[in-house]
Amino acid sequence: MVGIVRRADWALPESAATPEHLFLNRRTLVAGLSGMIAATALPGSMPAARAQASDQTLDLYPAKLNDAYPLDRAVTPADVAGQYNNFYEFGSHKQIAGAARSLKTRPWTVRIDGLVESEREIGIDELIRAMSLEERLYRHRCVEAWSMTVPWTGFPLARLIDYAAPLSSAKYLRLETFMDPEAASGQRQVWYPWPYVEGLTMAEARNELAFMVTGVYGKPLENQFGAPLRLALPWKYGFKSIKSIVRISFVDERPMGFWEQIAPSEYGFWANVNPQVPHPRWSQAQERVLHTGESVPTLLFNGYGEQVAGLYAGLEGEKLYS
Repeated sequence: MVGIVRRADWALPESAATPEHLFLNRRTLVAGLSGMIAATALPGSMPAARAQASDQTLDLYPAKLNDAYPLDRAVTPADVAGQYNNFYEFGSHKQIAGAARSLKTRPWTVRIDGLVESEREIGIDELIRAMSLEERLYRHRCVEAWSMTVPWTGFPLARLIDYAAPLSSAKYLRLETFMDPEAASGQRQVWYPWPYVEGLTMAEARNELAFMVTGVYGKPLENQFGAPLRLALPWKYGFKSIKSIVRISFVDERPMGFWEQIAPSEYGFWANVNPQVPHPRWSQAQERVLHTGESVPTLLFNGYGEQVAGLYAGLEGEKLYS
């Protein structure tokens, strides 16, 4: 169900936003090209004919826009966002789209286990069809102090939690990425604690903003974005938005994430965007907007405080930024 439109304090007036007819024209164009999707892909990514040949959900894109989450800046162009990605499984540089071509996203299964009524494995296409897809426009803020704005397609994480039927003893959600060193050369670097793991509290997971992503820019996810299933937590630094998920576990102990294991003094469990608390090696007060290169002030919780600030009442003693 589409929620009530709430204009957050960071949202620009409509007169300063991208004109509606231009945005709708983009969506209309994407819809008109849906029959040709097998012949198109983001620059530098594998041809969609190969990447999506066995994707049984193509007819679900583009999904209807949920306009309850307005942006305060223009959407980052697809070719820019698609060519500037962190995905350490395929390398420590940003231009990993080519390397990510080696990941086979079909067949793909997701295991749901831990403190649930019944553990199960489900194919990604079956899972996607069990949910109702929508498009949301979200800001994305990296801990490296750059940002972009992205039209994600997917479904609320809360809906997946309901589907999983966790027990009341579940306090945290632990998410895990694939493990395939043959396809992902970065996973051959044994000094990293593979596979990539992230976690969040059940309250965070049930927050309205927590979003399971299956598509971007009106079509299924390209590999470099974390196909076929990733998480989007727009109020947290980007490393919390785990990619290419294969396992979702409901647990009673707080998970330790990939980067928290590597450098706990720099990357912690909460990872909420906080401009007033610098990273140990750089300031977080400003961010560089991809495509424009503009430096703009960073907002607490990435501007989503209205929706999430209440989750952290009483946690003032914890490092919310890392």
